[in-house]
Amino acid sequence: MQTTNPATNTWTQALSLIKNRVNTQSYKSWFEPVVPVDLDTNKITLQVPSQFFVDWLEEHYYSLINEVLTHVSGRELFVIYSIVPEDPDLMNIGVEAINDAIQVSNLLNSPNKSTAVSAQSSSKQFVNPSLNTRYTFDKYIKGESNQFARAAASAVANNPGGTSFNPLVIYGGVGLGKTHLVQAIGNHVLLSGKSSKVLYVSSEKFTVDFVEAIQKDNISVFSNFYRNIDLLIVDDIQFFAGKEKTQDIFFHTFNALHQLGKQIVLSSDRPPKDLQGLNDRLTSRFQWGLTADIQPPDLETRIAILQKKSTDNGIELSHDVIEFIASNITSNIRELEGCLISLLARASLENRLIDIDLAYNVVRSLVGEVRSHITIEEIQRVVANHFGIPDDLLRAKTRKQEVVNARQIAMYLSKELTNSSLKTIGLHFGGRDHSTVIHAYQTVEDNTHLDNKHKSVVQHLRNTLEHGIRR
Repeated sequence: MQTTNPATNTWTQALSLIKNRVNTQSYKSWFEPVVPVDLDTNKITLQVPSQFFVDWLEEHYYSLINEVLTHVSGRELFVIYSIVPEDPDLMNIGVEAINDAIQVSNLLNSPNKSTAVSAQSSSKQFVNPSLNTRYTFDKYIKGESNQFARAAASAVANNPGGTSFNPLVIYGGVGLGKTHLVQAIGNHVLLSGKSSKVLYVSSEKFTVDFVEAIQKDNISVFSNFYRNIDLLIVDDIQFFAGKEKTQDIFFHTFNALHQLGKQIVLSSDRPPKDLQGLNDRLTSRFQWGLTADIQPPDLETRIAILQKKSTDNGIELSHDVIEFIASNITSNIRELEGCLISLLARASLENRLIDIDLAYNVVRSLVGEVRSHITIEEIQRVVANHFGIPDDLLRAKTRKQEVVNARQIAMYLSKELTNSSLKTIGLHFGGRDHSTVIHAYQTVEDNTHLDNKHKSVVQHLRNTLEHGIRR
């Protein structure tokens, strides 16, 4: 017994509702030719005769189709359009309606001879990718805050248009490396020879180009250019908000590229579902593929970024200076880079070495109140001096009781007086792991509550460090 295709069943029910909502001519022209192909959890695939069909349905019947499909299925369904190979009979479907449409919409490309010639010509044109060649995966420091986004970007770069990550949307706050990551995709695709038709464009540049096309009455040239790109990267899509005509043309550009299997990469300051001022059909498209966020970098990542940036710029910085900057510049990568530039400028102008004192002054001028001017190395020196032992014993493997006691106090003060992570503290004490640091901290805490003499020693060392070193 032949079972009914779930997609056919759902679409048939939807058509019964649509038929009562549109006139007879529109129904015959735009809905009867649609063939349901597949249905899964959150999307339905519909086969249509041409890209123009897709544009027309989305332009005029998006809300209606979405409404009836939600009603009959009991859940929101994304509509995926599949274009059948060109067939003369299918291309004649709805000719009168299409001719009418061409008269009223100058945002869409008419399928005429001149457009075809223009498209053919544009395919041979050189595309300036507008990429910064410094933005590569090698120079992008991976950390827990960006690991997922970087992995997704790498997957897309290695197989543009061939993964389910289409579009790939990278979002995050200002200065966290979104632009670097999306451009790294483009640079990798170009360098690997996967395509030469790669374009990076800001949402503002896309809008300006579109307005200029309207003014010069060459929208078809604009559309053909963008629809000929293999990898389109659009930065800061949140700035499309409120620009209705720009959203329209980008919507059709998105559809055309997606139907052709071209890769789309977008960046934003927030997830697509939270973008205000964008129409629903556009934000729903942005959620078709994969959305990945970038969080502010943790301390270890900030340290790695500073080490990489300083090396790339030929700046020699001690670990103390790097850790001090990383502990105080916490909001974004851009501020870390700005601090490095300021540090180098001050050192050059004042003809002095870059040390912790200079770093302190630079950081204070940038962020105001400085959290700490105490380093783990300084804590080790002060503690070792108090107990009359060489400070390198604090990093050694020895288990002598006086050294263990001093080491535990030094670890305790490192956690109390610096912003270093447990992992970083452990590394400063001979590569010990974080559990050792936790044990040392708890031991000192317990001893200060049980032994007043021990408490007095810890407080004395703390005062020495805070008053003798902090500004």
